[in-house]
Amino acid sequence: MPGSAPHLTAADGARLLLASQALLGPPPAGGLCGLIEHLGYVQLDSINMVERAHHLILGSRSADYDPSRFEALLDQRLLFEHWTHDASAIPLQWYPNWHLRFPRSRARILASPWWRERIGDRAEALLAEVLERIRVEGPLRSADFERAVKGGEAGWWGWKPHKAALELLWHTGALAVAGRTHFHKSYDLAERVFPAAHALPAPEPEAHLEWACATALARLGLATPKELAAFWNAVDPAEAALWCQAALAAGRIERVEVEPRDGGPAKPCFAVPDWRERLAALPEPGEAMVILCPFDPILRDRARTLRLFGFDYRFEAFVPEAKRQYGYYVLPILEGAALVARVDAKFHRERGVLEIKGLWWERGVRPGKARLRRLRTALEGLARRIGAGELQFA
Repeated sequence: MPGSAPHLTAADGARLLLASQALLGPPPAGGLCGLIEHLGYVQLDSINMVERAHHLILGSRSADYDPSRFEALLDQRLLFEHWTHDASAIPLQWYPNWHLRFPRSRARILASPWWRERIGDRAEALLAEVLERIRVEGPLRSADFERAVKGGEAGWWGWKPHKAALELLWHTGALAVAGRTHFHKSYDLAERVFPAAHALPAPEPEAHLEWACATALARLGLATPKELAAFWNAVDPAEAALWCQAALAAGRIERVEVEPRDGGPAKPCFAVPDWRERLAALPEPGEAMVILCPFDPILRDRARTLRLFGFDYRFEAFVPEAKRQYGYYVLPILEGAALVARVDAKFHRERGVLEIKGLWWERGVRPGKARLRRLRTALEGLARRIGAGELQFA
């Protein structure tokens, strides 16, 4: 019956999400590999204004996080790099699910004018040429191929044809990331990088849908069908909605309504069946502060972050400077189970200084002496993790 679903407060919804994403409650078992599996994946990003995104995400959840251990997981082929909603490091056990994405990605990319413009008119010949060179020579980087246009830009918008071909072959499963040097990818044949996983068959569509939705809900605690579909970006919202109805009928999930922070109408969602037990088992949030990466999983969905936390967050690195409200690389501050502030930060590596260029408290948050001490402690911890010897406020 409409209106008969249990109601959760926004605070309870936020606590479920935080616990599901390893920011509240006991740490997951299994060390770093267990943490990444608990999260589902960890996003990779090239911006290094403070630290690489994956190191910030993992460091905010593990007091003894060591970046070299993450690199070791990649070297040991326990993780693979591929696309979820963005480039990510993913536990290798889920690699077969990407077999279903590869042909869809190929059709989408080859139909894209953006890619066509960069690959050029001889796309198939170029793809064959790139594959043959890697087959014969082994792992290669984009820099190992001749520039098509001398003096052309090498950035995102200035991709040369060979770079576009390498990325297409990676997106479509022929190539895999074999390693990185200064964050630049080297590519090899997927069957050489992940021979056993690459040889496994793709799951049946029904099994793939079950994996995509069930693993997403376990890592969100509660979600709409659209949010489930967006977690892996592997199925569409209509498919996720059908899965929710079947799982609900089978008693595997529960319908709930979550009251938003702004006091508006409750949001219909689906929750893990043990959501009550999960909430009851969680400790009180406490007052410790955590500095979050702009790409943290709890921030990825702007509407959900606003609904559950009352925190309106937009990543402004790609916004023209004159139109930015806060700054280029703004880090949200989590205090207990609330998002209370944000800082604009930059790590000056040549001087070993982490500069805090701006600080903004959320409306209604009073920055008393105790809170300012907690913030400084959190920022000093971040500085130590990234190797900054000095914390400096502008």
